[in-house]
Amino acid sequence: MGRTRHGAWRRAWRDGAGGLETPGGTVPLEIAASYRARRRGLLGRDGIDGVLLLTPANSVHTFGMRFTVDVAYLDRSWTVLDVVTMPPGRLGMIRWRGRHVLEAAGGAMAGWGLRRGVTVAPRLTEDPNRAA
Repeated sequence: MGRTRHGAWRRAWRDGAGGLETPGGTVPLEIAASYRARRRGLLGRDGIDGVLLLTPANSVHTFGMRFTVDVAYLDRSWTVLDVVTMPPGRLGMIRWRGRHVLEAAGGAMAGWGLRRGVTVAPRLTEDPNRAA
């Protein structure tokens, strides 16, 4: 963890996995926190089981994607700012208050109850290979 310029503590995210607590239950979560992992995102995949968290991020694109994705923009308190469905080959608008982005297969987020104003909670799976 590290201090922000305003003195508050923030989590130093790392690539990994876990679960995302949604109104519809827990969803498998992949975390893309490194520049390389965020850049790769869902490119080259034919789908995703669960959701991909891009952090930090406030905008995405679907150039080179093979499938339609649902995109949820989250603020720093994990509240959903907006949910949009993006077909391949699109550029998403920047959400200035956005700090995190969730990506999932098209139509999945509605089934999980994700909509504007809902708060989600990531639950990280501890990596047994990483020293404490």
